[in-house]
Amino acid sequence: MTGTTPAHFTAGDYDARMERAARAAGDAGLAGLLVAPGPDMVWLTGYTPTAVTERLTVLVLTPGRDPVLVVPTLEAPDAEEAAGATALTLRDWTDGKDPYAVTAALLDGRGRFGISDNTWAMHLLGLQRALPESRYASLTDALPMLRAVKDPAELELLAAAGAAADATFEEIRKVRFAGRRETEVGRDLDALLRRFGHSQVDFTIVGSGPNGANPHHEVGDRVIQEGDMVVLDFGGLKDGYGSDTTRTVHVGEPTEEERRVHDVVRAAQEAGFRAVRPGVACQEIDRAARAVINDAGYGEYFIHRTGHGIGVTTHEPPYMIEGEEQPLVPGMCFSVEPGVYLPGRFGVRIEDIVTVTGDGGRRFNDTTREMVIVD
Repeated sequence: MTGTTPAHFTAGDYDARMERAARAAGDAGLAGLLVAPGPDMVWLTGYTPTAVTERLTVLVLTPGRDPVLVVPTLEAPDAEEAAGATALTLRDWTDGKDPYAVTAALLDGRGRFGISDNTWAMHLLGLQRALPESRYASLTDALPMLRAVKDPAELELLAAAGAAADATFEEIRKVRFAGRRETEVGRDLDALLRRFGHSQVDFTIVGSGPNGANPHHEVGDRVIQEGDMVVLDFGGLKDGYGSDTTRTVHVGEPTEEERRVHDVVRAAQEAGFRAVRPGVACQEIDRAARAVINDAGYGEYFIHRTGHGIGVTTHEPPYMIEGEEQPLVPGMCFSVEPGVYLPGRFGVRIEDIVTVTGDGGRRFNDTTREMVIVD
């Protein structure tokens, strides 16, 4: 996660988020939250350290108390410049002092705390040494929906990121594929995402021919050939919010079977999207898409969940997967991306980012889902 704070949010926005998070912690039976540098800290405070090092930086949120950001003294000036800094108290510590003792003084020594998933083990162990009777739970397990429901400003940023990814696809479909390596097309995707406003590119998957049967192949040195199906999955961060879209193109004219598989995946993706509405369990999106692929006889070749949440990261809760009974709520944003992967032959995946509205769903990706023929 890189560290620029979007200018779209004020200190008041961050104050409201921290207050809501502390209240949610109390409702979940937690004594508070401990948030290390990463996406949760960015979302809550607008702050990302210039470099994440062995020096402890942690946001302490406890119900009914003002938020406190514990930072190394040499990083305090940067922390003071964060958009949410005026909504919290800075507690700095200098080299040679025990940062865990500084943090422990803010905590209930016998409390159970939610702690962000990306916290370094050395820091968690340090806190446990300082407070041997304290207990900890992963923030994803304890408060999985903390960032899941987006406000209107966040939805605008996600829509803009999706539009930038769409513009990237419209340009990449014009380039030459045959005779070029996957790595070359991957570099094109990276450059286009940045041209259309992305500050960070998280992935550029170019799975040609048999490589497309590996959902997370990314890129390799394989030369793309006439007759290849090519899976293009790409995204990253624009103004601090994520994009993620997949389209599967074909070099030259496809076979009847390739068209059939693509049509099945397109119908499955449409079924998943049509299932989106408030109150429906996340698993129902997976079931709707999977039923189409199962009915077409390709069920064993759909080998991943149907979707994942997106926001200040490109993968986060909620997940569209069997067993996830969390009901959809307006403002949730996630991918709908079924696929079929025929080992040693080809793969097809189609993906849009979708948000839940008051009566259904809205797509943030609008490029054609029909098969696109490229040169």
